[in-house]
Amino acid sequence: MKHHLQAFIHYCFVERGLSNNTLASYELDITQFIHFLEQNGVTSINDTQHAHITKYLLHLRSLGRASSTISRSIVSIRSFYQFLVREHHVKHDPARHIQMPKNEMRLPKTLSLDEVEQILTSPDLSTAFGVRDKAMFELLYATGMRVSELIDLKTENLNLSMGFVRCMGKGSKERIIPLGKTAIDQLELYLSTTRHDLLKQNKRETALFLNRLGNKLTRQGFWKILKKYSDQLGIQKEITPHTLRHSFATHLLENGADLRSVQEMLGHADISTTQIYTHVSKVRMKEIYDQTHPRAKK
Repeated sequence: MKHHLQAFIHYCFVERGLSNNTLASYELDITQFIHFLEQNGVTSINDTQHAHITKYLLHLRSLGRASSTISRSIVSIRSFYQFLVREHHVKHDPARHIQMPKNEMRLPKTLSLDEVEQILTSPDLSTAFGVRDKAMFELLYATGMRVSELIDLKTENLNLSMGFVRCMGKGSKERIIPLGKTAIDQLELYLSTTRHDLLKQNKRETALFLNRLGNKLTRQGFWKILKKYSDQLGIQKEITPHTLRHSFATHLLENGADLRSVQEMLGHADISTTQIYTHVSKVRMKEIYDQTHPRAKK
């Protein structure tokens, strides 16, 4: 069955032009599904029945997987069998009538302005890595980029004189995001000093942010850097690279930005995805009200 999976991934890459992140998600979801099938005695892709898929989804639910995770698995499995039917590898589509679970609304975790400030000011600017780290944090919070977009940036994507950055989002969709003065100043400092030192012998590397070997920084590398600072600061919240993206959107809306502008900066295809941040703002508004209004607790 695994050779069918590889054929599917190749098709998604070559003919559908899906991003590396989407391909990785498809491969992970279907690999886990195939492993479940094999454990339950299904050795041929043609032997898969609707009941097998239903049983697998119940298995995911028993493991405590979120509805969003299960929904993603269903999308992956559906796409996989649609491909198999189209290519005549199977005669029927067992995933055709699988229902999507209702997603519970889970509010994204955000940081307060004070917590963001702590992170942005924590790097030591007397060190090369401190200059790099502050440039990354300032850029991420200034733009709300996904971490994958951040590490894929090349130096040519920056236009600091005009005050914007050009990034490639999901589905290879390009967007232009404005930059504030603080981010511009920190990026100029990084480019004029630290990046040149980090390049070392790897003079051809075009990635904007580099690791200690002079190569492009990885997603895992960035996550470890952010976690190091959050641990040092003693922030109790779980902080991921996406936390800064969530905080960017929430703080913009709290300060009067319109939803359409935030949608465009985040690169959301559907404004309903962006609307989740309005719920975060309302929750925070209620917390502030309860804490500050003299008659809120009476």
